[in-house]
Amino acid sequence: MISIVIAEDQKMLLGALSSLLDLEPDMEVAGLASDGAEAVELVRRLKPDVLIMDIEMPIQSGLDAAEQLKDLPLKIIILTTFARAGYFERARNAGVDGYLLKDSPSEELAAAIRSIMSGRRIYSPELVDLAFSPPNPLTERETQVLELVAEGKETKEIAKELFLTTGTVRNYISVILDKLGVGNRIEAIARFKENGWFKGK
Repeated sequence: MISIVIAEDQKMLLGALSSLLDLEPDMEVAGLASDGAEAVELVRRLKPDVLIMDIEMPIQSGLDAAEQLKDLPLKIIILTTFARAGYFERARNAGVDGYLLKDSPSEELAAAIRSIMSGRRIYSPELVDLAFSPPNPLTERETQVLELVAEGKETKEIAKELFLTTGTVRNYISVILDKLGVGNRIEAIARFKENGWFKGK
């Protein structure tokens, strides 16, 4: 019997997934979590074969949880709405065994679980192109600056937080806009988010 933990913050979907998988003769849902931190705690306690997780959840994202659990003898499947290059890259780096989209037919999920249990990795076809999309063009410091901009911080506040001069922060922002090929801060945030490059977001 394949033992499964599911982590999903939408209660209706969590219930539906649990009911669907419980109907499979070779599967049982051992635990349900509504965020990444709860998923990590359940996995350590229940030691399931498979963990199915959404990405965008409160308290801790599915990708953060996957990174925490990657050394355990556990198969991790990301089940999400988002086909984003940054998310997919982080998921692969965390060693997840499957990355499926929520609009896939439900019978595909059970088939994917069986394939993954037999040692295969399963990625939605829509993600194949993303594997070859360009990585985040910003340096770690530039990413840090843009994350603070996205939090609504002004140039002065960013300078203070990162121990930089306001002129240096302005230079960073200018380089960020140039690298992302956008005209202003709002477009830069949108482009960055669209690609899933904000860590843990």
